Amino acid sequence: MKTTTFTVTGMTCDNCVHHVTEAIKNVTGVTTTNVDLATNSANVEGDFDEQAIIAAVEEEGYEAVVAA
Repeated sequence: MKTTTFTVTGMTCDNCVHHVTEAIKNVTGVTTTNVDLATNSANVEGDFDEQAIIAAVEEEGYEAVVAA
């Protein structure tokens, strides 16, 4: 299992956080996720494809990249 932090841009409210959280939770292999509006980040744990996380977030209308 791995933990990866993504930078998520475009979130402006708690509803945005909810949409991003649900999108990430639906990616195969994700066990837990914590999306934080204040830091524009998402910490994701599990055995997942990082590109699948990015695609799921983008499908909701936000942008995501693996944090440096």
